[in-house]
Amino acid sequence: MSGTGPGTPAKGVTLRLLDKADKEIVKLDRAIVGAVYKFQHEFRKNPDAGGFDLKQLKGHDRLWSARVNREYRALLLRLAGDDWLLVSVKHRGHVHRNLDRLTYGINQVTGAIDYVDLQVVEEGVLGPPAPEARTPAEEPTKDAPRAVADDTAPLFTAFSAEELADLGVAEPLIPIVRKLTTDDELLGLAEYAPRHTGEVLLRLRDGVPYDQVMEQVTDPLAVQRADGEREPVDTDDWQSAVERSQAVVITDDASLQSIIEEGDFGRWKVFLHPTQEKLVHRACSGPARVSGGPGTGKTIVALHRVKHLVDRLPPGHTKPVLLTTFNRNLAADLRTRLMSLGGPETLARVDITHVDQLATRVVSESDPGNSKRRIDDAQALLEWRRLLLETGENRWDAEFLSDEWNQVILGQAVASRSEYFRARRAGRGRSITRADRAEIWQLAERFTQRLDVVGLETHRQVAERAAQLEIARQHKIEERRKQQEEDARPGNIHAESGTGAWLRYRYRHIVVDEAQDLSPAHWKMLRAMAPREPDDLFLVGDTHQRIYDHQVTLGSLGVHIRGRSARLTLSYRTTHEILKSATHLLDGTDYDDLDGGRDDLGGYRSVLHGTRPWLRGADSWDGELDLVAEQVRAWHHVARESVAVCVPTNSMADDVVSRLARRGIVATKITPDGPKGGEGVNVGTMYRFKGLEYRCMVIAGVAEGKVPRSTVDAWESTDRTRHERELRRARSLLFVAATRARDALAITWHGEPSRFLRPLGAARPAG
Repeated sequence: MSGTGPGTPAKGVTLRLLDKADKEIVKLDRAIVGAVYKFQHEFRKNPDAGGFDLKQLKGHDRLWSARVNREYRALLLRLAGDDWLLVSVKHRGHVHRNLDRLTYGINQVTGAIDYVDLQVVEEGVLGPPAPEARTPAEEPTKDAPRAVADDTAPLFTAFSAEELADLGVAEPLIPIVRKLTTDDELLGLAEYAPRHTGEVLLRLRDGVPYDQVMEQVTDPLAVQRADGEREPVDTDDWQSAVERSQAVVITDDASLQSIIEEGDFGRWKVFLHPTQEKLVHRACSGPARVSGGPGTGKTIVALHRVKHLVDRLPPGHTKPVLLTTFNRNLAADLRTRLMSLGGPETLARVDITHVDQLATRVVSESDPGNSKRRIDDAQALLEWRRLLLETGENRWDAEFLSDEWNQVILGQAVASRSEYFRARRAGRGRSITRADRAEIWQLAERFTQRLDVVGLETHRQVAERAAQLEIARQHKIEERRKQQEEDARPGNIHAESGTGAWLRYRYRHIVVDEAQDLSPAHWKMLRAMAPREPDDLFLVGDTHQRIYDHQVTLGSLGVHIRGRSARLTLSYRTTHEILKSATHLLDGTDYDDLDGGRDDLGGYRSVLHGTRPWLRGADSWDGELDLVAEQVRAWHHVARESVAVCVPTNSMADDVVSRLARRGIVATKITPDGPKGGEGVNVGTMYRFKGLEYRCMVIAGVAEGKVPRSTVDAWESTDRTRHERELRRARSLLFVAATRARDALAITWHGEPSRFLRPLGAARPAG
């Protein structure tokens, strides 16, 4: 004990929370969770207070129990003196059962603390042992050839206990690991096991070679000497071990409450995966990219990266860090999360805005009298159609001209007819002659004149103007810097430019979320806003979730990420069953990596387990609306705000809201500014669900002609490249929608199900 008597405040008490203990606590009744909050508050003041009945458990040198309330006790590891680690909260009747099954120690590879309740793991994963599972699998030697296991053989029979231990698998779990025969058992084990153990086993099960798992997963976490060789772990040094562990010090009452009540974000504020932690603190010589499927924590990494960059700034009142994304809803969400993560001190040094708002700001500085109204791509397309109708032009369709204007003319900053004749059109699919270019250029000029007359401009026009303004600023800065170097005198880099703005880069660091949905003009603007120095640009995104038709090769725009890219593979949001169905929606389609190469979801796995998605068709849209209402009512145990219905069009969203209201279910439609009001089931189109998540979700209207829309196939004979691009975008929208679901997913259709659902076994209703 610490030498302080009952009622005497202890000095320097430290209470820590072990990763995964919070997941156990959150499953308890609200009253018990409240008791845990009170317990940690009082325990931090004086663990020796008599009310805790603090006892060392029989047969354990470091494991103690303390009273939480009349029914529950906390299990704590005593690291040293008054340094405690909370590892579990159990009913008092279970604390003294199977004490020999409570194992803890310092991992001999990672040097971190491994705590495992073997009784809980065995009962929750293996259940009653089958007769054939009573005999342990034969131990292969380290050098023995790998045997190909049949469907009933243990999953990891090809690896010896020694090899698993060398990879850092928690040694008490190895006998259980070697009995696993199904993926369900493996996923169950991953839920209870230390994170590193779960990741190693999932990688091996995915077929990743042993040496590659060692190199990519284990070696980065292994305790090493300065020369890179492994260093023997001191298994008695618990103070060093806890610093290597996924644990957080509870410093105040709000700390634990934040972790418990803010869901995944609350956990990720403190419990970053080691792979994520390394990316956050990685020193980069230039632009870096982090990719990964939905729910892998890319946005969390971006937010922690922002805080890391701010923490390294010298004192000041400027905002040298930019955090940006592609729309205002996501930007608002990033602001809220960064405030929660870093507080007002961090927020005060960061400019948080979406890229179109940033571009508008730049252009407004240059042209403060501009009163034009900005329109999006959909509105611009309507203007193209009106122009063609007024001119009687029928050789070109509005979609083609709109794309040509966006991708080629604006995308390459083409300013004249002669420049357009020389412009590259790689990837555009449809070839055109010199005479065609002359006609298209004439129409493009008329289109821009039309917009000017009616006082409109597109967001893409604004982005391109902003990019050119920032590039010009960049050139002036670099010219002045070169002149100062040549003159060999200090000079003043903050001399005013011709516009009256200070002649300096706007930002020192730029962090981009949802990078896949930014246009070439956005990237040119951002590249010019920060000097080409270490840690200048940090971007996160997933091209499988691209919902806008932006064709980007970052290297050609001055954003060179090669050699500084990393990929996250473990999803912490979506269950294995939902994830498996969602990835099948992308079958047979290739995706780029934003830099001319290919990206894939190889090794993308979930450690969560749940029910398979529910698929059902109807004969009519009216019948499908009944199916939707039926499914939403079946989720009566879930808070309405945690349930959503996603559909292809706005009119279908209105129909869903109306049908749910007739069934007595409150629903609210998601607008560009988010859900209207704060109550009821959220209903919206696929575009509205980017960045959101729900416990339960219905994706309705997934029928041929709706997903993809019927007009897409018109491109198959005239522009095959455009056809493939549109199909890819439709798949991505459906993929994004499916991966918003956390616990349960239902997919419905009427008539012929979408071709994208064929890998899931969807078929037209019988009869």
